[in-house]
Amino acid sequence: MDDAVPQEVLPAAGKLFGDRLPLAQQYAELLITDGVVRGLIGPREAPRIWERHLLNCAVVADLIPSGASVVDVGSGAGLPGMVLAVARPDLSVTLVEPLARRTAFLSEAVTALGLDRTTVVRARAEECVGKIPLADVVTARAVAPLDRLAGWCLPLTAIGGRLLALKGASAAAEIAEHAEALARMGAATPSVRTCGDEILAEPTTVVEVVREREVARHRSSGGRRAR
Repeated sequence: MDDAVPQEVLPAAGKLFGDRLPLAQQYAELLITDGVVRGLIGPREAPRIWERHLLNCAVVADLIPSGASVVDVGSGAGLPGMVLAVARPDLSVTLVEPLARRTAFLSEAVTALGLDRTTVVRARAEECVGKIPLADVVTARAVAPLDRLAGWCLPLTAIGGRLLALKGASAAAEIAEHAEALARMGAATPSVRTCGDEILAEPTTVVEVVREREVARHRSSGGRRAR
């Protein structure tokens, strides 16, 4: 396997990662080797790791202010949290992931890449409420429908902070379906943002949800667990 940046996306990668592009290449190497062996990345994803995954996540950095604290929920192999930490050394990033094999990979990757402002937490999102500092930005990629995702992520978001949910073509439909539920959670009206329009063949679609106010939380006895 080869972690080299494909020529067709090299200009975009250079713009997004700048002088940290070699670090991004090192992370790509970890994903397409250990990540595949450990089942975190599918073998078919390895050849398109840059276009489909790294650049898709890196463009979201444009929505995050300088020096922000970021919590990445359901981080998996580190998408998008690890990518943001690589691209933006000014960010303080917490990677939240409940599965041991994934957190082991993340911890090893953080050490290998020297990301001293990145922390790995093995837990479900709801277990982190009150145990980790509220974040300026909470990110999630392909984790759950928007209402359930917001239920996990907004309690980890500071008032005035934002949930950035990386979504696909379903973004607008999910907003229409779940806007009322999000309002009950203390969220402003969600909006759809696109990132990377000028440099990616397929821009990244992000649902942005601002946490406007705190609401009382009720412990649920049912429902699926958070990632």
